[in-house]
Amino acid sequence: MTDTTRSARGGVPERPSLDGLEETWARRWQSDGTYAFDRTKERSDVYAIDTPPPTVSGELHMGHVFSYTHTDTVARFQRMRGRTVFYPMGWDDNGLPTERRVQNVYGVRPDPTLPYDRDWRPPAAPVDDAARKNPTAISRRNFIELCELLTVEDEKAFEALWRRLGLSVDWSLTYTTIGSAARAASQRAFLRNLARGEAYQAEAPTLWDVGYGTAVAQAELEDRERPGAYHRLRFTGPDGREVLIDTTRPELLPACVALVCHPDDERYADLVGAAVRTPVFGVEVPVRAHPLADPAKGTGIAMVCTFGDLTDVTWWRELRLDTRVVIGRDGRVLPEPPAGVPAEPYAALVGQTVNGARRTLVELLADAGDLVGEPRPITHPVKFYERGDRPLEIVSTRQWYLRNGGRDAGLREELLARGRELRWVPEHMRHRYEHWVGGLTGDWLVSRQRFFGVPVPVWYRLDDAGEPDWSHPLTPDEARLPIDPTSEPPPGYEESQRGEPGGFTGDPDVLDTWATSSLTPQIVGGWETDPDLFARVFPMDLRPQGHDIIRTWLFATVARSHLEHGALPWHTAVLSGWILDPDRKKMSKSKGNVVTPMALLEQNGSDAVRYWAANGKPGMDLAFDPAQVKVGRRLATKLLNASRFALGLGAADALRAAATQPLDTAMLAELSGVVATATTAFDGYDHTAALMATEAFFWRFCDDYIELVKERAYGTGPAADSARAALATALSVQLRLFAPVLPFVTEEVWSWWRYGSVHRAPWPTTYEVGRAMEMPGDPELLRLAADALGQVRRAKSERKLSMKADVPLAEALGPAAVLDQLGTVADDLRAAGRIAKLDLLPDRTTELVVACAF
Repeated sequence: MTDTTRSARGGVPERPSLDGLEETWARRWQSDGTYAFDRTKERSDVYAIDTPPPTVSGELHMGHVFSYTHTDTVARFQRMRGRTVFYPMGWDDNGLPTERRVQNVYGVRPDPTLPYDRDWRPPAAPVDDAARKNPTAISRRNFIELCELLTVEDEKAFEALWRRLGLSVDWSLTYTTIGSAARAASQRAFLRNLARGEAYQAEAPTLWDVGYGTAVAQAELEDRERPGAYHRLRFTGPDGREVLIDTTRPELLPACVALVCHPDDERYADLVGAAVRTPVFGVEVPVRAHPLADPAKGTGIAMVCTFGDLTDVTWWRELRLDTRVVIGRDGRVLPEPPAGVPAEPYAALVGQTVNGARRTLVELLADAGDLVGEPRPITHPVKFYERGDRPLEIVSTRQWYLRNGGRDAGLREELLARGRELRWVPEHMRHRYEHWVGGLTGDWLVSRQRFFGVPVPVWYRLDDAGEPDWSHPLTPDEARLPIDPTSEPPPGYEESQRGEPGGFTGDPDVLDTWATSSLTPQIVGGWETDPDLFARVFPMDLRPQGHDIIRTWLFATVARSHLEHGALPWHTAVLSGWILDPDRKKMSKSKGNVVTPMALLEQNGSDAVRYWAANGKPGMDLAFDPAQVKVGRRLATKLLNASRFALGLGAADALRAAATQPLDTAMLAELSGVVATATTAFDGYDHTAALMATEAFFWRFCDDYIELVKERAYGTGPAADSARAALATALSVQLRLFAPVLPFVTEEVWSWWRYGSVHRAPWPTTYEVGRAMEMPGDPELLRLAADALGQVRRAKSERKLSMKADVPLAEALGPAAVLDQLGTVADDLRAAGRIAKLDLLPDRTTELVVACAF
């Protein structure tokens, strides 16, 4: 390990190495407060980042490394531009992912009916599959404590990886979405939504995950292709008319409430307004017309069940149909038949799963002669909760909703306008936002029937019969937040009145995890708890996130900020793409193609992995390529060695001197252009373009300029002084240009010869580079000299000679103007090429040709 533990300049080590830099500098940055946010600065001097809090439910993966590296380059660039950077880190530790992880790790399941057992202890080690399939029931409170225990351990591992990666966050600003501050902010925002009429409760059809046992929101759905079958059922119309229906869900036949055809479909026009009877059950249902019915699908007439899919819900609501629910929250057929459905055939279905009920009902249909033909196999999209493993059902439940424009055209337009105010990087991502907002069909369902989350902060009075008064919820004072209504009584009540007639009951639900995560700017910014801080950071400057959660995290945050503050929560959103495997398939645990980052970081070094990540532009997917990581390590190693060489020539003592020689000013002139390009790119959130420009110059600097100038730099006198001055400026500038992407190696080299941290040094400017030149330089001169030296090298290679071989005579041919330019650097060319005699022969060729005689 190099000696870099001193505050002063450390000196150039004899054998510089990348090994150990991460531990050394992560520790130093923390002890020195290198990335600490200065809350005394005015808002105009602050750059605030709404950092994504990763879900603490397992291991971080390369997708995290990819996108968080992008954000860190922004933070480091803005810090070097003189801004104090508000760069927090959060842990999204509440919600279904954490619960599922706890259940899988410990083989437990929560049971709210069980009492708290203070002596219960979890298994000492993760359990096996048998224990997971037969989990131990524990109380709600025991389960929550277990969630808290596991998330703390996960968060330690996550923080260790982030520090290893070199994220320049201020760790004193860390928060969790289940912490006291987050729970208070989430409950405060909900209560204000409620007071303004933006939050409301309703009994309605609800998308339900039977595996998790909870409602889910529209934004959490995904379609998955699943095998199924069309079954053709025979209904009986007026005068015994046969009416055929194609359905993939025959098990919902007892839930049928109508048949629907298109208003213009002449085949069924005479049936509209009449009634038909269902097969097996003989229930009379009406035939109605609706424009969503597709004449070309199946037989052109569909059965409406409560509820098979979202279209059923639309028909049920708009046609004001009856309700016959047959599937319960556990995904099984309910014990009692709906009103009007005969008990005898229904009894054969009771208690069965959806698949079991389907098989039974198909048998009943076949026995009755009402199954026409054989089922026809198909593959079709089925809706799932994005984290679930069983198809969603639609059941009728009482839930809390938050208005989001899905049923309010005015609010929808306001939120679309907010999207147009926001700066999108890349710009085309705005269309995804607009598509989502424009396609909303309902308000945001924010309550969940789970345990480890932010409690819905309300209670309900119980009447004399012990029934809740849903219409007038009891709410706490904001000063009392956070509260848990399942363990604390409402104002004016005693705990002994819980569940008693005339007493109260607490709302048992928790808020959707997005209902808390949508308030990350408010949580970390000290909304209502630290007005001074909030005024300095809100609205924030940047929201970095994945493009796949525009519909959830980004939209929800915009909506909450619009409702509460009448403003955007940030000025710019930068969207990152996905990480793909080498076959360009998205990496996912289910596919088994995930690469774990810690081993990669340890093997190749963090700068190398960051280099790979920085080669992905905002919004673009990037394939994981180990070869690209190796390129990054070679670059970092070259930066060490080239810096050691330049400083060994005495460049450190020539930093304030000016370059006077043509080749030196030519190199600096080209570097000035690189500074301009990189600065513009970073200002536009294009870290990839900044890296490409800097890296391309660096290799020319090493391969061409250093080789051309090193003999002169070893000498004495004004020409040597000019070379050392140019090397010093070039090294200082390049270290700072690389610093946002390669923080460890640049800090290491900086410590050899400069004071303080490179990450607190000012970002280089074209003015700074120009000031280092006694006269303006011409970048073309460096390219010309490099071309000439390259031809000499090729001549040696073709003769299988060492690059150190002497060239007795070289002739340079070309246009006179070109050779005049070359003449100004002839001494450097002769020294670099080991040319004894160099003749310039003008106007012999139309372009530069260097011929060598050996």
